Amino acid sequence: MNIKELNPDSSPQAAFGARLRAAREALGLTQEALGEQMGYSGTHLSSVETGRKSPTLRLARSADMALGTGDAFERAWREIRHGSLLEGFPEYVGYEGRAVEIRLYNIGIIPGLLQTPEYARVLADSAVRRGAITQEHADERVSFLAERQSALVRTRPPMVFVTMDESCIRRPIGGSAVMDGQLARLVEFAELPNTLLQVAPFDIGERRTFDLPVNLLTLSDRSVICYAESQAQGHLDRESVSVLPMLTAYHQLQAEALSQAASVAMINEVRKGTP
Repeated sequence: MNIKELNPDSSPQAAFGARLRAAREALGLTQEALGEQMGYSGTHLSSVETGRKSPTLRLARSADMALGTGDAFERAWREIRHGSLLEGFPEYVGYEGRAVEIRLYNIGIIPGLLQTPEYARVLADSAVRRGAITQEHADERVSFLAERQSALVRTRPPMVFVTMDESCIRRPIGGSAVMDGQLARLVEFAELPNTLLQVAPFDIGERRTFDLPVNLLTLSDRSVICYAESQAQGHLDRESVSVLPMLTAYHQLQAEALSQAASVAMINEVRKGTP
C-alpha cells in the first residue's frame, strides 16, 4: 500500500493531518474504521491526513471524540484557522466579544466590524491574487469576520465608537455596487443607539493623532486594552502606562473629526458621486 510521507512542519494543515494519522494508527484503526466513527468516508480522512483538504471544526471535534484526545484536534484546527491573522489578533478578538466599549480608528479601509460581506470578500480575494494568502485563508477571514460581527449582537451590546479617516470612504473597493452597499451600511450603523460614527477629514492635516489603525477596548472592570497593527505585525497591549496615552489621543482625534451628522452627510455625498 502506498502511504504518502507527511511533512508536519510545512504548515499547520499538514501538522493536523500528521497528528490525525499518528493518533489513528496508534489505535490500530484504518481510515475507513475511523471515518465510520466520525461520520466521514475513509477517502475524506485520507485527504485531510495528506493535506489535500482542510479540516473543519466539525471534523476536529469528531476526531477528538472518536480518538479520546480531549480538545487537541479542535485546538489544532484553530491554529489553522488563525494562520492568516496577524500576531495578537486572535487574542484581541477574545476580548472584543466581551468589551463594553469599542473604539476603532482606520485608514484607507472600512473597519472590519462595519464591513459588508461583499466588501470583505473583495479584500480577501485581492490578497489571494497577490499571493499573500491562500483561498482557504481568504474564506476563513470572511467567515471569521462574520462571527466577530455576530458576537456584537447581544442583549446588552457594547458602545461602539468608530472614527475613520476620510480615505476609508473615498477609496473605491470592488466597484460602485460594492461601495454603495458598504457606504449604506455605514449610514445604517450610525443610526443605531449604541454607536457613534465620525469621519476624520483630510483637512485636519497634522492634527490627525494616529498614523496606523488602532483598536481600543474597555472591559467590564473599566480596564482598557489597545491593539495596533502594521502591515506585517499586530500588538496587543494591556499596560496602562502605554494604553492610556492612546485613549487620550483617540479623544483628541474625535475632537478634530466631523460630528456624526456631518460625517453621514459626507458619506451620502460620496454615494451620490459628489466631490
